[in-house]
Amino acid sequence: MRDSSEPPEAPEPEPESTPPGRLAPLGPGPVVAAIVLGLAGGWAWHPVAEQMSGTAPVVGWTQGAVLFFVTAILGGLALVTWRAVHVRREHLEARRAVNRLVLARACMLVGALVAGCYVGYAVSWLGSPAELAQTRMVRSLVAAAGAAGILITGKLLERACRVPKSDPHP
Repeated sequence: MRDSSEPPEAPEPEPESTPPGRLAPLGPGPVVAAIVLGLAGGWAWHPVAEQMSGTAPVVGWTQGAVLFFVTAILGGLALVTWRAVHVRREHLEARRAVNRLVLARACMLVGALVAGCYVGYAVSWLGSPAELAQTRMVRSLVAAAGAAGILITGKLLERACRVPKSDPHP
């Protein structure tokens, strides 16, 4: 039984960093976690692949090219969205704004994870006497740069989706 002289405890209100109904930008925590997870996975892939198949895979130029192509498409979408929302002050339909925001956040996390994987794979070849070690490192770093571009353009798209403070539409 509860003592009647004590008032019931009310839960403390949590401080809100963003107004209700608004989404805060994706913080650095999940992005850093994705990079670290990717680094560990990429670094571990080298010995695991050698043990399973006898040889580690060679990263092709196509992988890096595809990542740069995705970066260009995402950057174009970020530019178009920025011009529509911030320059021309157009109001995006709610579903389009949410779709672009979800795409931006997903690209940020996947770009961070993939960049970490390729950097981890490149680092795993440091000091290796294998004849294709240098090739694997260079191509992995090129692909990592493409994935980092996806991370950066994802962040730019997320910023482009933000409604200007002077906008009368919530």
